[in-house]
Amino acid sequence: MALVQADPDHAVMISDLSKSCSIPKKFLEQILLDLKHHDLVRSKRGKLGGYQLNKQPSQIMFGEVLRIVDGPIALLPCLSKISYRRCADCLDEATCEIRRVFADVAEASRDILDNTSLLDAMTGRGVGRKRTAKKVSRPRDGSSV
Repeated sequence: MALVQADPDHAVMISDLSKSCSIPKKFLEQILLDLKHHDLVRSKRGKLGGYQLNKQPSQIMFGEVLRIVDGPIALLPCLSKISYRRCADCLDEATCEIRRVFADVAEASRDILDNTSLLDAMTGRGVGRKRTAKKVSRPRDGSSV
């Protein structure tokens, strides 16, 4: 987000990003290298060097950035689209109640992340703000799950 806010005509040095975002420099270097390998940012060498976005903020989606930096977006390994793994204690995915609930959560999360750009976040026009929350029904006896 710091690169979105930066002047698009000037590269931002890693040391400046590290200080302004309170991110350790070595950790930030690795993130920027990963983003560079996926063509989301570009680097410039020299005295006025640093990093800049390589695409318009409206073309960079949160889901893409998160997958590059953190890997799969899934709350359970059996729900991952890019690194599926069966849960060790699962007897039957088709009837797993936990999987069904988390599948809905994962789908909603992916929908928001894959349809919200960095520009949306900057302007407050994210997909999540456009939706209305579903009413949650509670058991009549006042118990909870």
